[in-house]
Amino acid sequence: MASLLQLLPFICLHLLIVIASTSSNQTPKPYIVYMGSSSKTENGDVEDTELAHLQLLSTIIPSEEIERISLIHHYKHAFKGFAAMLAEKEALALSGHEGVVSVFPNSLLQLHTTRSWDFLEAEGAKKKSRSTWSHHKNHKPSSDVIIGVIDTGVWPESPSFNDKGFGKIPSRWKGVCMESPDFNKSNCNRKLIGARYYDNTNQNATDSSRDYIGHGTHTASTAAGAHVGNANYYGLAKGKARGGSPSSRLAIYNICNQTDCSTSNILKAFDDAIHDGVDILSLSLGIEAPYLQDPVAIGAFHAEENGVMVIASAGNSGPLPSTAINTAPWISTVGASTIDRTFVSTVLLGNGKAFQGSGISLSNLSHSKTYPLAFGKDIATNLSVVSQARNCSGGSLDPRKIAGRIAVCITSNSTVSYETMILAKAKGYILVDEVFKAVPFSTGLFPFVIVGNSRGFQIINYINSTKNPTATILPTVEVPRYKPAPIVASFSSRGPGPLTGNILKPDVTAPGVAILAAIVPFGEKPADYGFMSGTSMSCPHVSGAAAFIKSVHPTWTSSMIKSALMTTASMYDNIGKPLKNDSGYYANPHEMGAGEISPHNALNPGFVFETTTKDYLRFLCYYGYSNKIIKAMSNTNFNCSKNSSHKLISNINYPSISISKLDRHKVATIVKRTVTNVGSVNATYAANVQAPSGLAVNVYPKKIEFSENKKKVSFKVSFKSKDPDSGYNFGSITWWDGQDNHVRMVFAVNIVQ
Repeated sequence: MASLLQLLPFICLHLLIVIASTSSNQTPKPYIVYMGSSSKTENGDVEDTELAHLQLLSTIIPSEEIERISLIHHYKHAFKGFAAMLAEKEALALSGHEGVVSVFPNSLLQLHTTRSWDFLEAEGAKKKSRSTWSHHKNHKPSSDVIIGVIDTGVWPESPSFNDKGFGKIPSRWKGVCMESPDFNKSNCNRKLIGARYYDNTNQNATDSSRDYIGHGTHTASTAAGAHVGNANYYGLAKGKARGGSPSSRLAIYNICNQTDCSTSNILKAFDDAIHDGVDILSLSLGIEAPYLQDPVAIGAFHAEENGVMVIASAGNSGPLPSTAINTAPWISTVGASTIDRTFVSTVLLGNGKAFQGSGISLSNLSHSKTYPLAFGKDIATNLSVVSQARNCSGGSLDPRKIAGRIAVCITSNSTVSYETMILAKAKGYILVDEVFKAVPFSTGLFPFVIVGNSRGFQIINYINSTKNPTATILPTVEVPRYKPAPIVASFSSRGPGPLTGNILKPDVTAPGVAILAAIVPFGEKPADYGFMSGTSMSCPHVSGAAAFIKSVHPTWTSSMIKSALMTTASMYDNIGKPLKNDSGYYANPHEMGAGEISPHNALNPGFVFETTTKDYLRFLCYYGYSNKIIKAMSNTNFNCSKNSSHKLISNINYPSISISKLDRHKVATIVKRTVTNVGSVNATYAANVQAPSGLAVNVYPKKIEFSENKKKVSFKVSFKSKDPDSGYNFGSITWWDGQDNHVRMVFAVNIVQ
């Protein structure tokens, strides 16, 4: 086996991605060399393939640096390639080599960091009078579905991973339970059937499948945690915890160290997971990069080729448009929303006024005593810039002035964490943040609250108008059955996708705010369950729902499951009104995709849109990749059509429609879709169009019929400007069979001059 090389230090450049950097372009650093799909023949000659890769390196690496002719990772199962230490000119030389699809720097990604399932059940049950989806009348839960979680590892002792009631591990499973000093083979069981970790040779390495961060444990238990009674966080959110598919097995792939996650590890995890035999892969991380320089897009493409469904988070860069990541059409991209439970902390000022905000803290402060209240600029160091001090930017505050006070900061970009305030012996922390005002972060015993601009400015006015302002922050109060819910979370990344506007992203939304799930226990009185927020949390909700659907319909492909989740998603909240965003406006498909998943309804979608590997190859053609590259990726003789163009991406057989440019002065744009019946053998569906008044949308034919001999039907949709507003126009086409099935397809059309 090739030796592993010491990775170079990395510097954080962005919230979502940390790019490997060196002082010189010619100083060797980790690169990924992607060489396309593996053939069955090549899989049989792993050692020969690895030797060929080493020989390839020897042709570009100087003989005096022979020690660099080694591989960090070798990709050999579903796709070919390797990771190695290369100088920039060496990487450039390799990129032009025969058989190489792409070469790109290894990068470090940051993570997109029980009531939620009950909420999804309740909302789904409103739509159809059936039993709850987790106890579907025609379903005996199958334990053969395997969810792979690519994340930070797992805390195997959590009750959520108990294997009580599970039978033998499926015989098709080829995975392993890797041992390390803190993780034994006995930590795996019939529920947690596999665990791998990937060598992290830098100083922050964990080199274990054990999770010391909590993120991977949280996401895994959200997707497939076992039933656990009386789960709570120090008395908050008491109830039964469970994942979306409690009967599913889990396989864990730890690609992260204690600070970040390597892209070369991601590709290795994909390669292993596909070979191990997982059915679904869940990833709560990502990168904004061209498709063939994006390890998630590359790995997911080959997963899809091999029948593995990939579900990934859209990112936490909302509410700005075009911030969604993981937007390749073969990935199910998930945005985040709230549930019908929230947590409120109250700021009580010295003048008696009270302001509610979001936060989860076990504060021991009370009404009986208040503490000095200080705005960031008033507790700054002598050398700080006022604007930085208002924002509490890193290094701007004087720890001696913070001590004993409740600090107030204004910003959505504050680099001062509550841990910093604790170290400075602050009494509490009030963050004024319009974007995150409805996101209750958990801070343990430390008094913390987030308020929006309106309430925040009133607090600051009190500080500025009072000689000795004081305040206290009261302990968190749980607010159950909160209405309206769901609401699209402010932080949830938005479409249109930055790489193409002709595929609508995100695909769906799911609960991602203050989600209670298993965590890593720590402290004197450790909790087994805790809260996290982010699209990291919404992603495993969809993974769990997909696994449940797979257990009911084991022959369904990933695109069929994806279609079912999209076309049955809910666009309404728990008071019967259209879903809204955090600003109080109606949410559009660039914010919520097709809507909030409704797993109950997705079990019986009526018909589905099947998107095949050939569709994805056509997508790559239309996007602009060459025949040569596409053949290498797919290991086929597929040829692009001569008239390939970006606008044809809208014709991919996708469960939604997006048109990035519709000229108001030209003829109509027509897209085609083909659907497959999975409902009653004989069924007739009629189309109902909801569109803005200035956009003419016509469906041909207006009725489609299925029969025993006619299981697939095609239809066309035309879009023509009737002087609508410029910019994106949104709507939907709903097919109804006159009974229970409503199959809804959302669309987004950008009108240009």
